[in-house]
Amino acid sequence: MGNLAERPDQRTAPVEPDDLLTRFERIRATSEAICAPLQIEDYVIQSMPDVSPPKWHLAHISWFFEAFLLKPYLAGYKPLNDAYDHLFNSYYETHSTPFARTQRGVISRPGVEDVYRFRRHVDRAMGELLSHPPPQQAAEIMRRVELGLQHEQQHQELLLMDIKHILAQNPLHPVYRSDLKPAPAVRNDHVRWHEYAGGVHHIGHAGSGFAFDCETPRHRQFIEDFQLADRLVSNREFLSFIADGGYARSELWLSDGWAYIRQHGWNAPLYWHRADDGWCEMTLGGLQPLDLEAPVCHISFYEADAYARWAGARLPTEAEWEVAAADQPRLGNFLESDHLQPVATSVPHGRPAQMFGDVWEWTASAFRPYPGFQPLEGSLGEYNGKFMSGQMVLRGGCCATPEAHIRASYRNFFQPAMRWQFAGLRLAREL
Repeated sequence: MGNLAERPDQRTAPVEPDDLLTRFERIRATSEAICAPLQIEDYVIQSMPDVSPPKWHLAHISWFFEAFLLKPYLAGYKPLNDAYDHLFNSYYETHSTPFARTQRGVISRPGVEDVYRFRRHVDRAMGELLSHPPPQQAAEIMRRVELGLQHEQQHQELLLMDIKHILAQNPLHPVYRSDLKPAPAVRNDHVRWHEYAGGVHHIGHAGSGFAFDCETPRHRQFIEDFQLADRLVSNREFLSFIADGGYARSELWLSDGWAYIRQHGWNAPLYWHRADDGWCEMTLGGLQPLDLEAPVCHISFYEADAYARWAGARLPTEAEWEVAAADQPRLGNFLESDHLQPVATSVPHGRPAQMFGDVWEWTASAFRPYPGFQPLEGSLGEYNGKFMSGQMVLRGGCCATPEAHIRASYRNFFQPAMRWQFAGLRLAREL
């Protein structure tokens, strides 16, 4: 999956069991609501190696609670099926043997009904554990439950990414939902630039709230003076890049990117289709005319970098992005907004717009550990550190991210050629 981090900061504040049980039930229900519009055949497709069948997502996020909470902490717990520990383990080599990611789509059994039965089995047991946690282990249980809920919210976004890719392979352009909230009618102004003073800044998670370990430790970083665009790059602007031969001009591209787009024949963002009367875009609401004012989406790091160079600018570093976002309100188009698609918005005076929501913003920064980074001990420490190679950082969340899940210090990461995630860009430049 999109390698969204899966581990908590050890400083996570304790949460009362009753509050956590309420959140557990609500977040678990959201995952099933995301899958409710699917037909039974949709649950089992793996449209590319990076996509997982929806039924696998539903089972894996239940496996997480079973493997890391119910088995070690609920006395007398009996798994519904011992084989699930192998089938639905994603990457945890120190826990058990993961089933091959590329083969998830060839497993027809357990069926969808069996997966939902597994979820109910886990939910009942988790309700028992959270209602009567063993006193000496309560603090660790609460930390692991919080991690599990954050992990499930990551998979809610991944579910929507994967469902969209699955449906987009069908020449009938099937509609996931016909009742999505329509985009507002907004006309973009010319880009304005906000200036930020350089110097030593503190980067990384601060405070007692939840954070993944890759967001820590908070540390000092020197930044030069820079400017940041007040809004995201739009579809209209990206069309100008295409019309100017952007995909055919080698001087705009990194060497790896140029080789990749030539090998794969890219000439537009993923899900764009050229029609006789203009461009269309495959969305979760089906094939729609391209919204020219909406932020461009489903582009790779290579495309974002080439566009920035064409525009006479560059991508921001993740430190620059975090400095600009640190004092911004967490307002935006999230999962709860129910567009499930980036939309244009009015740009407020005095601060950048859409720092959170709509699209994940590619940065120029590689996903590397912060100074002093330490992974957690045991199997739960296996995820982030071993992926800190060959990936680029994205910031800000997107239209499929649960609102409570995002923060200024959140580091998402993908390989530079990936573009099925909701990813776009914002320009930066030197002062």
